Amino acid sequence: MFLKLRRTSDPSDDEQDLLREYRETGDLRILGKLYERHMEMLYAVCYKYLRDEDEAKDAVMAIFEELIEKARTHTIANWKSWLHSVAKNYCLMQLRSEKIRVDDFFDDDRMESAVFPHLQDDSAEKESTFRYLEKCLEQLNPEQKTTVSLFFLKEKSYRQITEETGYDPNQVKSYLQNGRRNLKLCMDNAS
Repeated sequence: MFLKLRRTSDPSDDEQDLLREYRETGDLRILGKLYERHMEMLYAVCYKYLRDEDEAKDAVMAIFEELIEKARTHTIANWKSWLHSVAKNYCLMQLRSEKIRVDDFFDDDRMESAVFPHLQDDSAEKESTFRYLEKCLEQLNPEQKTTVSLFFLKEKSYRQITEETGYDPNQVKSYLQNGRRNLKLCMDNAS
């Protein structure tokens, strides 16, 4: 007796077929099938960036709405990795659209350094802290002041700072890290 070996199809082949069918018909049920397969991954990505269950759930739904148009107009070689990129970009744009609060200025996930617990006081102290932060910012060397201001206050990306200043990416990272460290030292001296 011989066993008939069946070649299992690559899930990405099926996804390409579904994607092609969605582009042709615009049927949201087809897009839903494609999307549903990766909802857990999307939620994980959104939660990683947004750090809030409800915001992550809302993001997953908002991303689906964006896909209605994007999936029809973009060239997609690998659905899962493309979807991951869309989710990541969506979350980053959400984070960038929020105003920077004094609490977030020294957020560890934005830069690689220590926490500033003294920035988590009540609002009157936050205002005082922010004024002192402005004074400390003025004490940085010009490169650090420029990159820190562009990154934190004007919400520019590393690439945008590189283009705007002419610094190479490693310099930008270094100026930001050193500027942040120097700001911490200055702020600690105020305490």
